[in-house]
Amino acid sequence: MARARVILAALAKVTRRDRKSIFSFSTNNLFYIGIAFLFAKDPGAMGFFGAIIAVVLFFPLTGDPLRKIPRERLALWPLTKPEHWVLRAISAWLNPIVWILAVLLVWKKVTFGLWGSIALLFALGFVAPWKFLKGRSGPWLWLPSFPTALNQLIRKNLREMFATLDFYAALAVALPAAAIRAAGKLPPDAFLPLTLLILLLLSTCALSLFGLDGEGAITRYRLMPLSGWQILAAKDVVFLLVSLLLTAPFHPLAGFAAALMALATGHFASVGRHGYERRWRFQTSQSFGSSIIEIVAMIMAGAATAQFSRLILVACLLLYALSTWRAGRVLEEQLAV
Repeated sequence: MARARVILAALAKVTRRDRKSIFSFSTNNLFYIGIAFLFAKDPGAMGFFGAIIAVVLFFPLTGDPLRKIPRERLALWPLTKPEHWVLRAISAWLNPIVWILAVLLVWKKVTFGLWGSIALLFALGFVAPWKFLKGRSGPWLWLPSFPTALNQLIRKNLREMFATLDFYAALAVALPAAAIRAAGKLPPDAFLPLTLLILLLLSTCALSLFGLDGEGAITRYRLMPLSGWQILAAKDVVFLLVSLLLTAPFHPLAGFAAALMALATGHFASVGRHGYERRWRFQTSQSFGSSIIEIVAMIMAGAATAQFSRLILVACLLLYALSTWRAGRVLEEQLAV
């Protein structure tokens, strides 16, 4: 069993490092907003944001630790059947959710029905990808085509958006709120706050548009017959599309204005930050100052569009166009080096 112990020790180190990266979201706008509510002495709002983070982080934490080892490599190792069974049985306990479920099972204050629901969700994350994905990059392979020369680039950027936890944090708020809206139980006064909240949850993605492109992104973009503003536009259209879809049941015009300002302020923070992010993690901001500027600009643009005049949207479009052109020039200079 010495070989199994060595593998388990390596797995423990890898999973510990992985958990550390999952909880590294201290430079995400969601974290900044939560801290702001903490200083404002609003524990209810702080708890709400904490609940969103907990829900979104649950599924990345449910992964099978044994999946860290490629199946082909595991099959080549000279392990006996008993050693394979030991790996299978003990590696599951490297997942922290297994320990939490064990504690909840003996805790008398948790009903068996609640425990069973959590265990079922855990099983979906633990077993389903291992059984059904079989090395594919995920269900987002099947995406619609866009009638433009940037089609494949847009589809690639859309897959990247779906691989961020920011998107699922926004989805965790938008879907229940949309259901309540469809039932006619959501007061109109909540439309604008919900719209701005959804955009705030997505906003860090606009500060790291190139974060998931990888280290070879500069070389790939240099080979493409595209100008800088076109590369940025292929990124922006995904952010705008997702923002509009999630805010459509509430206040889409305010959401569109806020999304435009998020991109207008996020372009310069994004250009040059290639390959800084990891998939299935919360995205990060380049600096606290960039996040504050973006958050304030989004709130002001969305609120002004909703409460004063739709002409504010025209100003947002102009600022966005100017930012795209200028940041595109900066990107072209980087690609020319």
